[in-house]
Amino acid sequence: MVTRFFNLIERKIGGLHEAAYLLALFALLSQILGLVRDRLLAHTFGASVTLDVYYAAFRIPDIIFVSIASIVSIFVLIPFLTHKVEQHRQDAKKFLSNITSAFFLFIVCVSGILFFFVPQISELLYPGFTDSLVRADLIMLTRILLLSPIILGISNILASVTQVFKKFFVYALSPILYNLGIIIGIVWLYPLFGLQGLAYGVVLGALLHLLIQVPAVIKEGLLPRFTLSINWIQVKTIVLVSLPRTITLAVNQVALLILVGIASLLPEGSITIFNFAQNIQAAPLSIIGVSYSVAAFPTLARLFSNGDKEAFLQHMITAIRHVLFWSFPSIVLFIVLRAQIVRTILGSGAFDWTDTRLTAAALALFVISLAAHSLMLLFVRGYYAKGATWKPLFINTFSSVLIIAFAFLGKSVFETSQMFQFFLESLFRIEGVAGTSVIVLPLAYSLGMIVNALLFWVLFRRDFGGHLPRFLYTTMGQSFAASVIAGAVAYGGLTMLDTVFNLETIIGVFLQGLIAGMLGIAAGIVVLLLLKNREVKEIWEAFHYRFWKQKPIAPEIEEL
Repeated sequence: MVTRFFNLIERKIGGLHEAAYLLALFALLSQILGLVRDRLLAHTFGASVTLDVYYAAFRIPDIIFVSIASIVSIFVLIPFLTHKVEQHRQDAKKFLSNITSAFFLFIVCVSGILFFFVPQISELLYPGFTDSLVRADLIMLTRILLLSPIILGISNILASVTQVFKKFFVYALSPILYNLGIIIGIVWLYPLFGLQGLAYGVVLGALLHLLIQVPAVIKEGLLPRFTLSINWIQVKTIVLVSLPRTITLAVNQVALLILVGIASLLPEGSITIFNFAQNIQAAPLSIIGVSYSVAAFPTLARLFSNGDKEAFLQHMITAIRHVLFWSFPSIVLFIVLRAQIVRTILGSGAFDWTDTRLTAAALALFVISLAAHSLMLLFVRGYYAKGATWKPLFINTFSSVLIIAFAFLGKSVFETSQMFQFFLESLFRIEGVAGTSVIVLPLAYSLGMIVNALLFWVLFRRDFGGHLPRFLYTTMGQSFAASVIAGAVAYGGLTMLDTVFNLETIIGVFLQGLIAGMLGIAAGIVVLLLLKNREVKEIWEAFHYRFWKQKPIAPEIEEL
């Protein structure tokens, strides 16, 4: 049976139809496990200082992972590795050994240095954690989690091999095993080892993410070996290609790190609420923003390299239209159904109604920037396709500074202005709830993202020429109108179903939100059909004629 399992995960998947559905299935399973992970954490700890410390401990390893491990990104390594494999298999193995050894030496040195300075860094980054026991837990968790970027970085290198040789089963299975390791940490290791058991679960997940790929890499004869005879010219080439993208990702992580640091100064549970809301918002962002930006990139790169500027712009405009088309109804429905969404996903055990209301308000403020965040991802890919990697860095750095500034300003105004505090609390129906100051953090993040997208919008028009066509604004108007109607119908559905279901139970809350949401979606579709919306027709045609013919592209992880 073990042999049959390894034969299954090692087999090549050549058909695009089979590969696309395999990746989609496992991506869905990974998302489900992610929700199970968050629900277990919420059930066990609620919005508490324990979970605040747990999430805070990820931030330093996250920055290491983004700023070092992303240098050996799959998207960077695959072209080099493919070229080496086509020339000579032994050259490919030397290349992998060279890159892996250089990466391992560098990240171990950085992680080792940070291991000793975690107490000083934690004190600087999280001034709100003044209790000595809380700070000791934070230091302990951070030190254990420093193993994760090392393991996941090596796993990313091996993943480039599984991608080149179309071992999609292995690649798709690895993130599922990562989440499974975290779940094992929550369910079994935490009762055995206490809080550090949660960190052991993360490390276990990272190991599973790595180990599942090893047999397939060995079978191809490309398992890298550690060497001190490093070809630094090769390493320099990889670093120069990766550097702008790596810094761009790192800048955003620094902004999130500072937001978490500010949250440590707020009431207990603020870091947890911030992270839970961001995790839920990541689902529509992944479906809309990440999907369209990743799918558009290969075509954009090919069109620009061929000098077909007109086709390049048309492809960008098509992607922009569909991002906006999907984003507006998602924003409205997430805002209307926010409490039902949060309660269904997280509402059990120690996660009480107060935690639900605060997380729902934070989710609504995160999701208002869904369209902007999705467009930002698309514009970044557009500039990468052109080879202009530094401009996205400058824009994202500026917006990250704005996010930090908005967070400090928002916290100050919220604490000193009763009018501003009353406005936000009454807008999201959290009057009288303790700890409402946390909502200024997702508000700051969304404002920064909106400015970011506007800057990209203006600069993209200037850099690539031409005015955006009128039908783009037609799409925006039609989608917005349908979204407003959908939101109104969904809100009416919630009111109508208040007395139908027992809202003291999770199933009652789920059914209320599901039926209200379906009514809203149906109303939105009717409006779009009456307006003879162009995107509805294109989506219908794509689903029937072109969906299964597209090349499957899977994004890599960019956080622990």
